[in-house]
Amino acid sequence: MCMNRSQQRGFTLIELIIFIVVVSAGLAGILSVMNTVVKSSADPMVRKQTIAIAESMLEEILLKEYASPSGGTNGVSTCTLAPLVGGVRAPWDNICDYNGYTTTTGVVDILGVAPAGLGSYNISAVTVASSTDLTGVTAKKITVSVTGPGVAISLSGYRSNY
Repeated sequence: MCMNRSQQRGFTLIELIIFIVVVSAGLAGILSVMNTVVKSSADPMVRKQTIAIAESMLEEILLKEYASPSGGTNGVSTCTLAPLVGGVRAPWDNICDYNGYTTTTGVVDILGVAPAGLGSYNISAVTVASSTDLTGVTAKKITVSVTGPGVAISLSGYRSNY
């Protein structure tokens, strides 16, 4: 009879421990990266929302007349904030009516209604001023500044009399 040692297959205890250590280190690294990504994932949403509010306000202003169609005090040369009537911007009929407009208790639409979930966003400044940036064109530069949770955005646009 021949006594042959049978070949054993499998892992030794040391190999198993080394495998567990290597996999644990890799898993810890991946989880730390995931934690960083998840923690800052709300920041782009806040920034996009702040930009959307600024774009909306700038578009609202740019769609208004250059000068007061009724020939009131907000003509081509003067730009003063028009009074809010019942918290509503709807009667404002030209771009100068918005000069100096701000909100401190959240943004509101043109009818004075506060959209849900936007209470922490404010329009920090709207300025309408004569512009010399465009050569040979009578224009006004409109700048809208909006603040959100940890974010401040400022957008500018031009409105000419043509």
